[in-house]
Amino acid sequence: MRIGAHVRAGRGLVPALEHGVAVGADVVQIFTQSPRQWKASQYGPEVLESYRLAQADHPSVSATFCHATYLINLASPDSELAAKSRTCLEANLATAVGIGAAGLVLHIGSHRGSGLDRALPDIVAALLGALDAAVPAPSPCPILLENAAGAGDTVGRSFEELAMVIDAAGGDERLGVCLDTQHLWASGISFATDAEADAVVESVRSTVGVERLRCLHLNDSKVAYGANRDRHANLGEGTIGIDALAALLGRPALQAVPAILEVPGAGEGPRSEDVATARRAWELGVRRQGASDGDG
Repeated sequence: MRIGAHVRAGRGLVPALEHGVAVGADVVQIFTQSPRQWKASQYGPEVLESYRLAQADHPSVSATFCHATYLINLASPDSELAAKSRTCLEANLATAVGIGAAGLVLHIGSHRGSGLDRALPDIVAALLGALDAAVPAPSPCPILLENAAGAGDTVGRSFEELAMVIDAAGGDERLGVCLDTQHLWASGISFATDAEADAVVESVRSTVGVERLRCLHLNDSKVAYGANRDRHANLGEGTIGIDALAALLGRPALQAVPAILEVPGAGEGPRSEDVATARRAWELGVRRQGASDGDG
């Protein structure tokens, strides 16, 4: 399993790769613009090409993922906010495609009590509209729908809801899924034992499909199990703990899926010690899986 980290992009984006090297990451994730502002960053074609070339030739960081702006809400019943969200998503995806990203992770948003049935056509139209507007690339960049922690009326608090969105989009192959461990825990889905972790994988398999799972967000939780709040903690410092994370990371079906840290570190994001802790958790999970297989 490749272990990654969310890092600062830096001026011209290319520094993100060296930030990944500094913390020992195999993959990196970046924001394509400020996560809490609507204004899209403008990158010229030469900047995008420079990143593509640097990524293609990089000796240790094998892939880049992008994360869309937090302000995007494709489920909003407010027509003005929905329109701004569509425009912002298109801009974020354009940058992700331009740098050759392996995926653009997206929080779908909240229907604000209007109901998923009402919001679903708008969500699908926004997703397909952004994908269709993207400039064709040799390696298409999928939009990866992230599971939600369950706060408010967020869409995607279960794999069944994510499957509803994908099915309503006709099963478009340009849509994938990102599984966040803290969101899973906060939404009341446990993976603390091998049996529970297997059940999570089976739930993914029977709803969205494991083949659509393109990355994990590997985070501990500052809040209790089932708290329905999005609060990340450093691995081993939260309510999930290393043993539970290891149980999930050790599942055979997930070994080709990169796990990306979004932890606070000392306040500036994942550190080398956080990446090292993630690798130890993965190794523990794999060893336990091997021991379990041997017992059988």
